Amino acid sequence: MTRDPAGILAACDARGVATLTLDRPDKGNAYDRRMLDLLATGIARFSADPAVRVLVLRGNGRHFGVGGDILGDPRAHAGRDDGGPLMPDVCLALDACPKPTVALVHGACMGGAFALAACCDVLLAADDAMFAVPELRLGFPVAPYVPLFERALGARALRRLLITGERIGAAEAFRLGVAHRVCAIAEMEAALAALVDEVMLSAPQATAVAKADLRRLAGLAPTAALIDTLQPEFRRGFEAAEGVEGRAAFRDKRRPAWAPKEG
Repeated sequence: MTRDPAGILAACDARGVATLTLDRPDKGNAYDRRMLDLLATGIARFSADPAVRVLVLRGNGRHFGVGGDILGDPRAHAGRDDGGPLMPDVCLALDACPKPTVALVHGACMGGAFALAACCDVLLAADDAMFAVPELRLGFPVAPYVPLFERALGARALRRLLITGERIGAAEAFRLGVAHRVCAIAEMEAALAALVDEVMLSAPQATAVAKADLRRLAGLAPTAALIDTLQPEFRRGFEAAEGVEGRAAFRDKRRPAWAPKEG
């Protein structure tokens, strides 16, 4: 594990489960420019590492993340004068990560931290989690985040949360489809372990292609012409090494080579 005093823990275990932990607990994991730099670097590193199978995002202390450090470091929000990434850039990098991504959310998950968690493939929420987009109460709109929030919440629910700035709990986040699973905070580690086991049953390269397809094909009408253009990709995957191994494992009633051994 590597720990940066600016607020990020980075680790990867022997199974290929990489973890990036927001680590400014005294600030509620509020992000500043340095944390954004480290997040961007960590996402790029783990995205490119063939040994990484899953990327987990979590926070230390009482909260996942309260949003930006608007009093301590306005550079994290206002512009690119120093050339560093802003939170929407980090969100897009996480969204484009070819590995399965999991957000483990507890406590407050607000503003940019909420957008970051919503860019993960699966969001696992503790029953004490609360979500909000409070920027209008602070006097500024959230234009760069709107496409990210709208995809996660839907247009109608997003309008409500933006205009009211209210906090919603884990149960409401689950109802809206933002959180995929909710569990007691004491059960979070077990829930994460079970989820990782499930994710690792999927073939790594096929998963990366599927994630790219989800971004590329979002919003397109499922016409016959479109399906025809996609059929060769399906055939290539079917005949690739993972496709051959997956069918052999199914035939032999065993786990495929990429899946961890049981027990």
